[in-house]
Amino acid sequence: MSILKINGEKFYNMMVNASNTLEEQKEYVNSLNVFPVPDGDTGTNMSMTFKAAVEEIKDLKNEPIGKVAKTLAKGALMGARGNSGVILSQILRGFAKGLEGKTEVDVKEFAESIMEGARSAYKAVMRPTEGTILTVVRAAGESAVNSSAMDAETLIKEVYEHTKITLNKTPEMLPVLKKAKVVDAGGMGFLVILQGMKDALLGNIRAQIEDKAIIPTQNEAAQYISEEDIKFAYCTEFIILSEDGDSNAFRAEIESLGDSIIAVAFEDVIKVHIHTNDPGAVLSKAVQLGELSKIKIENMKEQHRHLVLEDELVTEEVTAEETKKYGFVSVAMGEGITNIFKDLGVDIVIEGGQTMNPSTQDILDAVNKINADNIFVLPNNKNIVMAASQAVEISDKNIIVIPSKTIPQGITALTVFNSEAEVEENKEAMTESLSNVTTASVTYAVRDTEMDGKEIKEGNILGLVEGKISEVGADIFEVCEKLLENTVTEDSELITILYGNDCNENEVNDFVEKIEDKYSDLDVQAYKGNQPLYYFILSVE
Repeated sequence: MSILKINGEKFYNMMVNASNTLEEQKEYVNSLNVFPVPDGDTGTNMSMTFKAAVEEIKDLKNEPIGKVAKTLAKGALMGARGNSGVILSQILRGFAKGLEGKTEVDVKEFAESIMEGARSAYKAVMRPTEGTILTVVRAAGESAVNSSAMDAETLIKEVYEHTKITLNKTPEMLPVLKKAKVVDAGGMGFLVILQGMKDALLGNIRAQIEDKAIIPTQNEAAQYISEEDIKFAYCTEFIILSEDGDSNAFRAEIESLGDSIIAVAFEDVIKVHIHTNDPGAVLSKAVQLGELSKIKIENMKEQHRHLVLEDELVTEEVTAEETKKYGFVSVAMGEGITNIFKDLGVDIVIEGGQTMNPSTQDILDAVNKINADNIFVLPNNKNIVMAASQAVEISDKNIIVIPSKTIPQGITALTVFNSEAEVEENKEAMTESLSNVTTASVTYAVRDTEMDGKEIKEGNILGLVEGKISEVGADIFEVCEKLLENTVTEDSELITILYGNDCNENEVNDFVEKIEDKYSDLDVQAYKGNQPLYYFILSVE
């Protein structure tokens, strides 16, 4: 019998099955990334974003489709990782807009929601590029709204087939895809999602959310905290469903009941976190604003006794301090680089970067742990800037994103910060400083390809300048030296070398001496960055 209406349960099964399918095929999606360097994580970012989204709807399979879609979109928004994850969150946000307030939808209404997904995705990107996931999702939307299908099965099959045809045309739209002989990775990720939706609808699949393995770790800091140090015993978290609730007013109302207080509003939801000795009093005040959901109360003293404190609890259990004017969050990978950022005054360094992009929620969590009026966020990776910018929209704190796309840019931006200057002055100076840095890096090729007229074989050493392949060789030091020859100019004053985990320290020291002799009129600095994947990260200023 034909399906003429899609309700919340069917939509739930379509979304969960799509998430599971994407998780199964994420490595294939990753393999389509054009660049042959070891940081192709489009599939991983899309999958992690989608998994965060479906986790939020696990108890809503029998709810109206509008509610399921809205909750799914919020989960994706908070869990978005990387540019592809942020774009996916906007696609789901468009779905939710098209399904808003509906208990179930007919074929035409569902088709329009797919088109809304495409519109939202395009709005999220400042300079849309055709031949990417944007083109692919637009093809899905246009196919849906132009379809004359009378039932949902026919619609989803038509949309899938048309989207597949468009995806296969992406190499003709982007020369870089044609050279690499691949289709767009993000577009493939979206096609996989459609495949999961189609399979669930046609096969009447009752999808189950695949459990995420969470392995508890023993926090080393626990041995330095006595039970008496825990002034407020109960970590209390919940959500208030309120159309007109004021998160700032509520936070002020519960301020005397504990510490580590977070109350952040997004549309009709207020997310609350507090350490308190009287959870009942907090919940009594909260219920006056609206319905409560996802209540979680944990006894931190009991957890401490068993040394199973989660990192969040340890991090947030800090001595109360006065609010400072400025705070800093940075993203970095590698112990040495992390220490550099901390030495420059960064409050929290989120572990991440290539292959491991933090989510919007990760960035928000870090921001909310800093007691400061103004918080600068340094993404230090082009694939994290969008997630950081999304955090600005959600948070009620004053977050300033400095769009640093490399580690050296982030370091330079911090060096020009002036604690005596006002926010806008610092924002302007820090952003302007990014253009004064030339960043280069040395890594290895993960597959054979041809790019920018260079034939590349798997295992070759690659030298990149501002993200573009400049050198191909067999020796990391020879490639590194050639990169410096290409980037040092008569106006250059400083060379900084960050060397990674896979470098021999004695060989690095010999190389640095050689560079110091070669560029005797420049200041040459070398630090052990401990970064994975990249033998060297270089900056020339």
